[in-house]
Amino acid sequence: MTSSLADAAAPAIDSGAAGELPRRHSPSGAAPTRRRRRGVAALLGLTPFAFYVIVFLAIPTVIAVGSGFLDANGGFTWANLSGLAEPAILGSFFGAFFLSAVTAVVGAVAGAALCFAMLRSRAGGVTRSLVDSASSVLAQFGGVMLAFAFIATIGAQGLVTVLLRNQFHINIYENGVWLYTVPGLILPYLYFQIPLMVITFMPALEGLKPQWLEANATLGGSRATYWWRVGIPVLMPSFLGSLLLLFANAFSSYATAAALVGQANNIVSLQIRQALISETVLGRANLAGAMSLGMLVVMIVVMLGYSALVSRTARWQR
Repeated sequence: MTSSLADAAAPAIDSGAAGELPRRHSPSGAAPTRRRRRGVAALLGLTPFAFYVIVFLAIPTVIAVGSGFLDANGGFTWANLSGLAEPAILGSFFGAFFLSAVTAVVGAVAGAALCFAMLRSRAGGVTRSLVDSASSVLAQFGGVMLAFAFIATIGAQGLVTVLLRNQFHINIYENGVWLYTVPGLILPYLYFQIPLMVITFMPALEGLKPQWLEANATLGGSRATYWWRVGIPVLMPSFLGSLLLLFANAFSSYATAAALVGQANNIVSLQIRQALISETVLGRANLAGAMSLGMLVVMIVVMLGYSALVSRTARWQR
């Protein structure tokens, strides 16, 4: 009797379990669907940025660099690359390297000093907020607007220039109008290089842990020992990374130099403009594409170095 009841109940239990099986698996089956929908939504959210990158960055880069391998008739050629060895082209690359290196070093040192000065200010305080806000704005202030600001302020007939000449008999252009030369670009470039250094280097300074200083003091070390043995080694990758970022920022700048220097082609970005305007430079068509390729190689090398240094710095900021 007992066995018959058990045998009768077994199909019911099996059928009940079988009936519950789809309900148990339905939530887990819906989870991958929800994840796929979230993934599709995330991809759709990236569409505007991807459109911008492809249309305004990727396609123009491919066209500009690809034109360097074409001759006047549209055929493939290596002749444009040999034009990079011409003295005028090499001189423009040297001018760009000089301008970028000087403004990067001076901007990095001045910006790091400003960061150290702000380190004692309260985070979120008035001073820190003002410096952070000003740095964020000034780091993006460039191009024709910046050139006009310097022309109106310290240009040949600028406000400060005229005031110094008429009131204090000081002529800042006694030996020539230096503002409209490549060395004269150093001052306008520092206007946005120093704020950029503040933005990039300040997080590294804030990442220094107070426990490191306390451990150094516990072991009998002085403040100088802390900076020499701990602070500087930890901050050096971040400082060098910021230095490379400033170099890349200055090396790729165009509008400010074009507005101030004018027709002189002492830096490679202006030489590219001249090549595009005249269509042929040094007897070679599409030489602008070859110079663009040279700039692209320089930028890739610099940014790879920057990425490596940032990755090294990130280990200390976790």
